[in-house]
Amino acid sequence: MRSRFCRRSPAQEGTSDVYWIATNWRFLLTAVFEILILAAIFYFAFRFLHGTRGAQVLTGLVVAVVVLFGLTYFFHLDALNWLLGRVFVYFAIAFLIIFQPEIRQVLAEIGRPSMFAAPAMKRNVVDQIVQASAFLAERRIGALIAVEREIGTRSVQETGTLLDSGVAWGLLTSVFFPHTPLHDGGVIIRGDRIVAAGCVFPLSDKSGLSKALGTRHRAAVGLTEETDAVVVVISEESGTVSVAIRGRLSQDVEIERLRRFLARVLIKDEQQVKSPVARILERFDLVRGRHGNPREREDGEGNA
Repeated sequence: MRSRFCRRSPAQEGTSDVYWIATNWRFLLTAVFEILILAAIFYFAFRFLHGTRGAQVLTGLVVAVVVLFGLTYFFHLDALNWLLGRVFVYFAIAFLIIFQPEIRQVLAEIGRPSMFAAPAMKRNVVDQIVQASAFLAERRIGALIAVEREIGTRSVQETGTLLDSGVAWGLLTSVFFPHTPLHDGGVIIRGDRIVAAGCVFPLSDKSGLSKALGTRHRAAVGLTEETDAVVVVISEESGTVSVAIRGRLSQDVEIERLRRFLARVLIKDEQQVKSPVARILERFDLVRGRHGNPREREDGEGNA
């Protein structure tokens, strides 16, 4: 008499597995889809926060949560596990508060409509900025020139003196001449107008920046972390020209290279209208623009 507990043959087991998959394919497909979504969310989050203070905070938060839940599970600390489960609900609120600047930047990229875009930049404005930068760099006069693009800088403008003047290299150099009332702050240009001078830019606290960088360079990076502006920095110590965009700083940029970079980034191409999804992918460096990979092109947006 055969035992009722005898093992099934490999053929029977294979048939059973195929039957289970055939009857539960929707469940499997849903599970795989959910895993892919979670993996993409975590990848984008770490990719976006890489090199910022938020990355350190997120890493510490994840490690703390994993350690606490691990301890409560292995040592059967039921009361503490129950408490952590209830408190974990409020982590979402804490996440919004801690990562408010990063979340605001992503939402600004998504909701950046072309109808509210800044006025088109003219090539003459780029030439005036480059000419002023060359003049100031040659004489080692410190300067901070921000060019507003599509995300407004009104809160930063209000920290300085509001202007409404045309962009001229003589005016820019006069603003930053030593001992003048507005030379310590930054200038903001919107379209073909200088809208404010003597502005206080937010300082970056990014851990990856060199400690040798001064306040002007950190202010340039700080503004580009909160907006999509392009900032030109002139060092009064060395007379070198630097460019900040998207929270990145390119140092020791030659004048002609600066001219090509500003022309490519600031002079708008009316035929190129990017969707919010394309802007987000570009923010994470996941797509190639028409000028190629940001790490390979010389003068494309993202690297000066």
